[in-house]
Amino acid sequence: MSDVVTLERQGDIAVVTVNNPPVNALGIAVREGLQNCFKAAEADPEVKAIVLVCEGMTFMAGADIKEFGKPPKSPSLPEVVAGIEAGNKPSVAVIHGTALGGGLEVAVSCHYRIARKDAKVGLPEVKLGLLPGAGGTQRLPRLVGVPKALDMIVSGNPIGAPEAFELGVVDKLIEGDLLSEGIAFAQQLLMDGKGARRTGERTDKLEGVDNAGAVAAKRAEIEKKMPGLFSPQRCVSAVEASFTLPLEEGLKRERELFGECLTSPQRGALVHAFFSERQASKVDDLPKDTPVREIKSAGVIGGGTMGVGIAICFANAGIPVKILEISSEARDKAIDRARDTYGMSVKRGSLTQDALEKRMGLISGVTDYADLGDVDVVVEAVFEEMGVKQKVFEALDANCKPGAILASNTSSLDLNKIAEFTKRPEDVVGLHFFSPANVMRLLEVVRGEKTSNEVLATAMAIGKKLKKVSVPVGVCDGFVGNRMVFQYGRESEFLLEEGATPAQVDGVLKKFGMAMGPFAMRDLSGLDIGLAIRTRQRQTLPAEYKLPTILDKMAEAGMLGQKTGKGFYVYEPGSRTPQENPDLPPILEAASKEQGVERQQLSDEYIIERTIYALINEGAKILEEGIAQRASDIDVIYLNGYGFPAHQGGPMFYADAVGVDRVYAKICEFHDKLGAWWKPAPLLEKLAKEGRKFADL
Repeated sequence: MSDVVTLERQGDIAVVTVNNPPVNALGIAVREGLQNCFKAAEADPEVKAIVLVCEGMTFMAGADIKEFGKPPKSPSLPEVVAGIEAGNKPSVAVIHGTALGGGLEVAVSCHYRIARKDAKVGLPEVKLGLLPGAGGTQRLPRLVGVPKALDMIVSGNPIGAPEAFELGVVDKLIEGDLLSEGIAFAQQLLMDGKGARRTGERTDKLEGVDNAGAVAAKRAEIEKKMPGLFSPQRCVSAVEASFTLPLEEGLKRERELFGECLTSPQRGALVHAFFSERQASKVDDLPKDTPVREIKSAGVIGGGTMGVGIAICFANAGIPVKILEISSEARDKAIDRARDTYGMSVKRGSLTQDALEKRMGLISGVTDYADLGDVDVVVEAVFEEMGVKQKVFEALDANCKPGAILASNTSSLDLNKIAEFTKRPEDVVGLHFFSPANVMRLLEVVRGEKTSNEVLATAMAIGKKLKKVSVPVGVCDGFVGNRMVFQYGRESEFLLEEGATPAQVDGVLKKFGMAMGPFAMRDLSGLDIGLAIRTRQRQTLPAEYKLPTILDKMAEAGMLGQKTGKGFYVYEPGSRTPQENPDLPPILEAASKEQGVERQQLSDEYIIERTIYALINEGAKILEEGIAQRASDIDVIYLNGYGFPAHQGGPMFYADAVGVDRVYAKICEFHDKLGAWWKPAPLLEKLAKEGRKFADL
């Protein structure tokens, strides 16, 4: 037998145990072991039932990522699960931790399933551009019905064990010892005279339901919410086969569709995104034995939307947090804001009232910096103006205990200058949250020139504790994300001067896959924020770096976005649905005339090149300057903080996919035509001329 899968007999129960840390991934050794152990148990006349259990923290959590991109080895997972299901002796899967992807496919090939109450099950393959390829699309609908199977497989989101029990994925919820519970359940099956119950032979959940209607509705939903994505529609086609074809033909159809996904370019992008996220948290020059400070309490300066969102992040992680405001009235409003935010989660059913009260018990409000004297970390989230930051950090320096981490949430200001406001610059770091902070996963961890290794390591650990995707970045105007998005936004506005409309630009970029178009995003955040940054930058920009004037003209007209009901679009009271702004065309025409630009029709391809290539060129400069460690880190930032489509892999991956030489040639063309902003990054030029990719760095 395999070293990672063992077989032993306890009475008339065969126990198959998987022990392949850390997550019992279904690599070749595990697949061979499962196949051999189940065959041996079937062949043993003393064995009446089989229990499958896993050691460690989890059941089988899916495929072995070490095998990604490598030729498949036999036995394949479809072969393994087919053999398990075909067995004549009742088999019981005992689930704890997570049973994801192939792990769940193994579990549903067993004849019965029991699960610890805190376990989760799911089929997340769609998130890697694939579909469940070992019978998941055929067996899950037979357990939960087609509508719920479509929801689970197309979203890729797991469900908790209690819901899995209600749906029929598992037969019993347990709390005790896994092996004891599994053996007891198997013995009860034998006492009750119950034998093998093959999931693939069940049809009760497929009958008497409008399955075709559910498929049509899911296809329409995908077309609306995930336009251009390849694998979700294939997932639907595979599930459709579960009720239109016999099992064997359905499994064959699943494998065909799996093969189509496997060769899709989108799969490469999604796998890149997966691995890049795992890599992003690794700081190349940070020694592995760097000490990490203990974080038992936190403070947040500022009780606005951002500050409260940050405080909620700490409370969600079980860390007591104090919000400091300038008055008792502002303090109380901040606490109310936190409660209201949690209250919305309760209304949605994603949080219980008890959990709300427990988390609110961790959030308190103060008005005196002295009350922050005992906290381990403070995050400043006040107005983005250096004078305001100076007052805050001088007060923190005077009141916080030695060793406390002083963090700034600044999105663009010079962290090194902020650190100079204290006598302990080594304890100053940037923690750039993205709004809404309690929802957005990205956290840029900004390393100042004097930030100590210990503080950086602790900041990365804080991000992990808060369940953020933490990416270390260096100091420059806007760090990585906002520095690049400035180029993207500027070019979008120049396109308006050249003849495009906001709806056209937003439409093209949404079709490309962006979560929001740049102008809908501007309206959401407020035009005054972008204009303030623009005004500050104008003071230092050389004359050849011209900026659009559209924001200035709109601000003069009182068009600041959703907050005023009118921006690039107009909004009805109480609505966030953008509608055409009839007052905008004269402003655009005036801007075009002022710049001496003749308005013309612009193609979709041109709009994508002007916006996305601007991101790529700036990203190359950021890499060369060492502001980001690796090209994939930039992709992670854009995928998690700026709505860049995962199936495009991120701006730097997209450059590689298009061809760095092709991107460089077009940027040279733009440089000749449009001027200084489009000077090609030296790194981009180097890669293009050497025939290399960003992935080669």
